[in-house]
Parts: sequence; C-alpha cells; structure tokens
Amino acid sequence: MDNTAIVVFSGGQDSTTCLFWALEKFERVIAVTFDYNQRHKLEIECAKNIAKDLGVEHHILNMDLLNQLTPNALTRSDIDIKNGEDGNLPSTFVEGRNMVFLTFAAILAKVKGARHIVTGVCETDFSGYPDCRDIFIKSLNVTTNLAMDYNFVIHTPLMWIDKAATWKMADKYGKLDYVRNNTLTCYNGIIGDGCGECPACILRKRGLEAYLNNKS
Repeated sequence: MDNTAIVVFSGGQDSTTCLFWALEKFERVIAVTFDYNQRHKLEIECAKNIAKDLGVEHHILNMDLLNQLTPNALTRSDIDIKNGEDGNLPSTFVEGRNMVFLTFAAILAKVKGARHIVTGVCETDFSGYPDCRDIFIKSLNVTTNLAMDYNFVIHTPLMWIDKAATWKMADKYGKLDYVRNNTLTCYNGIIGDGCGECPACILRKRGLEAYLNNKS
C-alpha cells in the first residue's frame, strides 16, 4: 500500500489543508483524530463532518490519558490561554502530544498497510512548541521505523511555510473558502474565522490577510 496515507487530522486549518494535500498525492487517504477530552471538543465534530463530506475513512482514537497527564489551557477550562513569555512555552502547549499522536498514527498505519503519515506541524509558525520541530519529526520517523520494523515516511507539507503560504496551498487546490468556513482553529471553540482574539485566531487571520493582499 505505498499509495496509502494516514493524515493526523484535528479539523483545523493546518490539518485540513494537509488532508487536501494528501488527497492530491495518494490513492487512498485515511484520517485519524485524537480525542483527549480537549477544551474545544467541537474540533472533533468538525473533523467528523469534513471527513464525511470528503468521503474519507475516519478514525477517532480515545486519548483521555493524555488529558490526565498534562494540565494546560487546552485541557483545563480554568487555565487562561496565554502566549509564552520570558522563554516559557504558551499555556496551550500539550506535553508530548505530537509524539503520542504520531506514534499511534504509525500503529494505525501499519495495521492499515500504509507507508505514509501526514501531519501539519510547522517550524515557521509553531509558537516554540518543541514537538513541531523538523528535527523531532525526523527523529521520530527513525524511531517508529525501528520500533515496528516497518518503513514509514512522515510527511510535513507545512514545515517550512508560514500561514499565508498555508492559505495559498488551500487556494491552489480550490479549497480556500472551504478551509476558511469549515475548520476550527480557535482556542475558544468558534468555527470559521473564530473569536479573532486568541493567539490561534490572530495567527490565522494575519496569514489570510497577508495572502489575500499579496494575491490582489
């Protein structure tokens, strides 16, 4: 199944753009979403609706243990959403999330006979999250290959581009409006353009405006 890909899919802008990227590149695409009892659980509904709309096989895996282990602004309603200051990570950082998600995506990939895993992590607009770095992805790619004796390739289509270029990619596939209207990026759980005030919405809006201004 060299033409089968597993997409780590949250229902947000980045992962939905990656889903469209994968649909262009691979014959068979499977989406996997992780339910870690996140604060904005509506993203799971977004992921379900998008996968259904696109006719993509979709799996939702229970990751409640991650919620128990890592209190942060995405898993606790009593923790404020704050950007990182004085060298600290933002309060939205979920310890080990990408490591856990990609490991389980690799298990699903082997079960499904897939060789490709796609994730929307990005080192350009990554808020300092250590598990979004290219060096981490390459390291985990080697580790999963060794641990499972199976040759995976982890693809990161957004790794070296900013949000404006991510919008450009969606537009390239004729899906800019679809991504804008149907995805959930907002930390406050508002679909589409979101609340406009949280760090995720500000980054998303800034990128969209930059792309549209350059396009016009």
